[in-house]
Amino acid sequence: TLKSMMEQAGFERVSFHNLTGGVVALHKGFKF
Repeated sequence: TLKSMMEQAGFERVSFHNLTGGVVALHKGFKF
């Protein structure tokens, strides 16, 4: 999943929210 790929890339506090019944997923992460 995109979330796990972001975590492997070094992002922290990765979260995602499914919008419009799962058609759109909003991902956000922080890299320090």
